[in-house]
Amino acid sequence: MQQLIHRIWYQGHQAKWLLLPLSGVFWLLSSIRRGLFGCGLKKVQMLPVPVIVVGNITAGGSGKTPTVIYLIELLRRHGYKPGVISRGYGVNIDGVIAVNIDAKASDVGDEPAMIVARTYVPMVVGANRIAAANKLLTEFNVDVIISDDGLQHYALGRDIEIALVDGERRYGNHYLIPAGPLREGLSRLSSVDFIINNGGPAKDGEILMTLVPAPLSQVDSSRDDEFNPQHTVVAMAGIGNPQRFFSSISQLGYRIVQTVEFADHQAFDEKQLKALSVQHSLLMTEKDAVKCRDFAQSNWWYLPVNAKLNSEFDHVLLSQLQQVAQTKKGLSNGI
Repeated sequence: MQQLIHRIWYQGHQAKWLLLPLSGVFWLLSSIRRGLFGCGLKKVQMLPVPVIVVGNITAGGSGKTPTVIYLIELLRRHGYKPGVISRGYGVNIDGVIAVNIDAKASDVGDEPAMIVARTYVPMVVGANRIAAANKLLTEFNVDVIISDDGLQHYALGRDIEIALVDGERRYGNHYLIPAGPLREGLSRLSSVDFIINNGGPAKDGEILMTLVPAPLSQVDSSRDDEFNPQHTVVAMAGIGNPQRFFSSISQLGYRIVQTVEFADHQAFDEKQLKALSVQHSLLMTEKDAVKCRDFAQSNWWYLPVNAKLNSEFDHVLLSQLQQVAQTKKGLSNGI
């Protein structure tokens, strides 16, 4: 199914014409919803600290998680105390819960587990992002909130919006879901503060982000072996754009004998993964690795990547954030 959707959205498959009526319904419902927030019939909740939303207008991966990690580290270097909220996609959460360092991806979601494991940032997940933000403010010492995804979650007031775009796939056939990958029309981009292009080439008005690979790490964190570059690997990925990962590790020179795609956010079967790694090492993304920590084998590895953006982006973002923080300082409800 995932491959068929990819052909429809990005390769011109003619099935898109059958889905266009449903895209019309999606457009109508989403337009009504945005309109209700725009005219005040639905309430937008502003918060007493700056809120940065990192999202996109397309379905599927575009580099939000590396961007969130980059922002956490950038803000910390400049004296801020960031916290993160997220939907916790793919898991059923009763209310909102804080994510601890040992949280299972099956309980809090892939990205939250990965973000906290990497950064130790205070993080709360749940479908109600406003409740998640309030819990974050009540229980942790944070002065900036980063929303991982949520560009279309209009109930949450935001001060800075960052939209990600996959530099290779961009916006596909430019149709709305389900005929295309768009959650909102391209005109939505005119209202965001920054458009970050993951991988390039960046067009006018876009900020280029590259993902810089680090040395391989073992999925089993209790081990500290060094990967032997002569070993052959089975590469697996359960992310929005698996081909980007496969291309990256191929360019890095790893000896790939097989690639295996899984659906984004898919839970892994321990027996299946063990079978893949009987004769070869298993190489996966960092997001996939957090789902395999409890049953990882010694020859399972993941590739950490770090986002790299230019200093001009850092300067403009920090300047805008400082202005927002000064405006909100001392206000009880951020309004």
